This record gives sequence, C-alpha cells and structure tokens, in this order.
Amino acid sequence: MFSIGLTGGIGSGKSQVAQWLGQWGASVIDTDEIARDLTRPGGQAMAALRQAFGEVAVAADGGLDRAWMRAHAFADPAARQRLEAIVHPLIEQAVQRQAAQAGGAYVVYVVPLLVETGRWRQRVDRVCVVDCDPDTQVRRVGARSGLTPEAIGRIMSAQAPRETRLAAADDVIINDGATSLDALRQQSWHFHQSWARLASQRLVRDIPKIGSSV
Repeated sequence: MFSIGLTGGIGSGKSQVAQWLGQWGASVIDTDEIARDLTRPGGQAMAALRQAFGEVAVAADGGLDRAWMRAHAFADPAARQRLEAIVHPLIEQAVQRQAAQAGGAYVVYVVPLLVETGRWRQRVDRVCVVDCDPDTQVRRVGARSGLTPEAIGRIMSAQAPRETRLAAADDVIINDGATSLDALRQQSWHFHQSWARLASQRLVRDIPKIGSSV
C-alpha cells in the first residue's frame, strides 16, 4: 500500500497533522502511541523495563515513569541504548501487525526519529516533514509539558538537526510560529489529496490487465 513517513521535531505539530489525515481516510500508525501502550500499566514492555532499570523506573500506577526515564536516558547514553533495545523491537512488531491490517486511502507512519534511524527511507514512498523553527518548538513543548528550556534542548539535541530533516523530505508542511491552525489544516489537506491521488494511481497501475498472468 502507498505509504507516507510523517516526521518532525518535538513540538512541530505532526500529531495534529496525523489526526487530520486519519479523519480524511488515511490509515495512521503512530509509533509514539504504540510506545505509550507498551509502557502503560501492564504494558508488554514493563516487565523487561522493571528488570533493566529497577523499581525507580516504575510510576505509582505501574506504568513507566516517563519523566524519570526521559531524564535518565538523555543523561546516560548506555541507559538510552538499554531502553531502545527493549522497546524498539516491540514497536516494530506492533507496526508490522497494524500495517498488515491497514486499509484506507494510504498508510501514514508517524515516526519522530524517522530520519535518525535511517531505515525508514526504504520503507515508505514519501517522507513528509512537519517543519518548525527551534524557538517555536521550545515554546510549544514548554507550554504543554512544563519542561524547562534546558530539558527540551536535551531532547532536541538527540533529534536530527532541522536542516537534516528537511534534506530528507519529499514534502514539507510549515508549522512555525506564524502558521495558524487553519493554514496548517489547509496544507495538510493539500498533501492528503495529492497522496490519495498517487495511491489511487498506484492501485490502478497494479491491477493486472484481463488476460495477463498474475
């Protein structure tokens, strides 16, 4: 099925774009949502995370203490590698299951670290970056999460630079500080129509002609 890799830095607005695309008929597979499900109370990753990091990594409700893990992982590269070694294979399994069941006009994979991992470029037909200037990122994330600018900066430093993401993009949706919600929606709708058309063209091209061997 025709697929889009949707990415962007923290606070760029990619989740809002993905929500609209899903409402308009795309099948959305969000790796962040999968990760949250894996690390909720009783989630599939929790036993291994508890064993790897101890009870300090577990919140009072039995799920992952995300604030502790965020601080610990960004301060200690080895801890981050242990975290990724546990969670990433489980995310990949869930992505494959959801992709096998996907319908809709096309598939959107929402992957915050799409550019950083390097392997997604070969898995999707087009990469779309939701672009945002760094100052706006810091302001948005601080407003919604209460994180300090220093903490946000550490998260941003672990992501690909803005220029690297843009260089990897086939399509770019602008969502900087001057972009209204309506303008963001209009851009998203424009690309949805374009991707749906490309997906339809592929479907027609892939249908075997009568009398041909399949």
